[in-house]
Amino acid sequence: MPWRARPKAGSTMAGVVNKFFITSLIMWAAPVAILYAFNHSLIPGVTDMSPHSMTLVSGFVAVISVNVVIAFYICLAMREPSDKHEPDPKFLAEAKASIKQLGKNQDGDSSETRSKQE
Repeated sequence: MPWRARPKAGSTMAGVVNKFFITSLIMWAAPVAILYAFNHSLIPGVTDMSPHSMTLVSGFVAVISVNVVIAFYICLAMREPSDKHEPDPKFLAEAKASIKQLGKNQDGDSSETRSKQE
């Protein structure tokens, strides 16, 4: 039943796409939420800061939040089991055959080119 083996690969890809989508969404939403919180005085102590300092601190914290999300995504990617990512044997065989054919064509072309140059 080869059709039962396919959903596992599809679900793996769906899992990867879901992780990417969620982290991309957080990477967009976190800085916006931080800037909103600073600009609307939702964070305690922000009202005591000068506008210049508040702009610098909010921007710095927003950039740090994006870097934290990126680090989290990298950790998730590194925890992925490597045995799930096996290439298709048929694809590998076709790729090796095309590379061998390309090598033979280049060798033939180079001998013709050399004879034309002489």
